[in-house]
Amino acid sequence: MARVAARVEFEADNGEVVKYVRHANGGGLVSPQARVDQDAYVAANAYVEAGAHVGARTRVGAGSWLDSGVVVGADALIGRNVHLGPATRVGNRAQVGANARVGRSVQIGQGARVEADAIVADGASVGGRGARSGVRPA
Repeated sequence: MARVAARVEFEADNGEVVKYVRHANGGGLVSPQARVDQDAYVAANAYVEAGAHVGARTRVGAGSWLDSGVVVGADALIGRNVHLGPATRVGNRAQVGANARVGRSVQIGQGARVEADAIVADGASVGGRGARSGVRPA
């Protein structure tokens, strides 16, 4: 059986070395400056950047990237290949569909749903309680 490194380092384009640790549940790459609940699942090739927080029982899909300062509540579902821009807030039980691109400082309310392949502009607000939103690419 192959051994998976607990700590991973990358050199960014600007030459800075970026460090990550693997999350115990799923093996995703988490910045040491991020907080991910032990009950959350972060897929092996997903990234959680510095200053981000991921709540209990939340699932982060393969290939997804939670940028710096992102906050995701409990019981949320972040699909595969999703990008959540810096300082975005995702409420409890919200869902972000596969391949969605969510801009900087977006507010996604509790129970809201962002459709797959959606593009959500910087600073947008997506309502809660089952609200759906999203602009599909042309």
